[in-house]
Amino acid sequence: MSKELKLIPQLRFPEFLNDGDWDGDSLVNIAKFRRGSFPQPYGLPKWYDDENGMPFIQVYDVGEDFRLKPKTKSKISKLGAKQSVFIKKGTVIITIQGSIGRVAITQYDAYIDRTLLLFEEFYNEIDKTFFAYILFLLFEIEKQKAPGGIIKTITKEVLSDFVISFPNPAEQKKIASCLFSLDELLAAHNDKLDALKKHKIGLMQNLFPQDQEAVPKVRFPEFEDDGVWEAESLKNISRFRRGSFPQPYGLAQWYDDENGMPFIQVYDVDDNFRLKATTKRKISALAAEQSVFIEKGTVIITIQGSIGRVAITQYDAYIDRTLLIFQEFYSDIDKTFFAYVLFLLFEIEKLKAPGGIIKTITKEVLSDFLIKVPSIKEQQKIASCLSDLDELITAQTEKIEQIQKHKRGLMQGLFPKIES
Repeated sequence: MSKELKLIPQLRFPEFLNDGDWDGDSLVNIAKFRRGSFPQPYGLPKWYDDENGMPFIQVYDVGEDFRLKPKTKSKISKLGAKQSVFIKKGTVIITIQGSIGRVAITQYDAYIDRTLLLFEEFYNEIDKTFFAYILFLLFEIEKQKAPGGIIKTITKEVLSDFVISFPNPAEQKKIASCLFSLDELLAAHNDKLDALKKHKIGLMQNLFPQDQEAVPKVRFPEFEDDGVWEAESLKNISRFRRGSFPQPYGLAQWYDDENGMPFIQVYDVDDNFRLKATTKRKISALAAEQSVFIEKGTVIITIQGSIGRVAITQYDAYIDRTLLIFQEFYSDIDKTFFAYVLFLLFEIEKLKAPGGIIKTITKEVLSDFLIKVPSIKEQQKIASCLSDLDELITAQTEKIEQIQKHKRGLMQGLFPKIES
């Protein structure tokens, strides 16, 4: 793309309608930028000081709201800092490896990893917030051009030739202010969503007995005199099995994304006790012969990777071996109640694990997990209460998605289209 190229957006604020085309120039002519740094190899204890060290920004620490997470995952030691790069609060950074294209204007001083670029100086009159938005949009375009929409890494040298389009400073500030207002609205809605989720976890911890307790801390009035909950091992409550899929993964013959049936993998289980609206892949008729079919309304749980995600399926599908299916209940169990208690059981197991992480869990280990169960009426009351809360969480999630969709459309209109 020629650096002399001039462009104009589809949408423009009235006061700038007669201001002419935007200018375009390659990124290397607009800003001075460089990679961060960190002493190698990663992981040596001497590079870190999580008690007294300075924040150390890695890809993980860059949020999706143009800000860093409130705290970095790791802090850098004085020794590590000597071989890293310090950046002040208010620096524009972007991830260039892994989850690339995440942009932030830093809200605290920190040191920065080599998997990110920092923009140290601008040669043109560029509004920093405007620049962050257009940089993000540029990477979104690059992802769409990449095979499968995925770029795993991008070099500083390749980035140097990217063309940035920009109007006069007044229009830049107007666009930045408009989008920043939307981001503030998104942040407020995300805070509300986080509060609802925390409330739900707290409520679940009170509505279900903890550890050695035989009754919960909080009980609905009509069940206060019902006595203790009965404890039983999972294998005596339900019949369950793993899903299945022909090996090796990835062969074209196993998939039929046009005409096949939904195929549930870990990725397809959302964090709201439901499957995602559509599965990432569909299974072919040939592969279906070696997989496991489940009907709508089946309780499933992930046991590898992001373990402990529970869903009551909302459509018929085939299911992968990285999940368990609960096919039959021997006791008088409300299915929705069971899904919640299963989720909470895994949350407790994660807290017991070193670092709060379990990478996999076997069917055999799960068989001996103890489930505490009250009467069917109390189960249904608890399930109804938590389901109502989940509906609020789902509605809030959908509201956030709508705002994000509006923001994406607005950005596409407020910035000139860049063709490859």
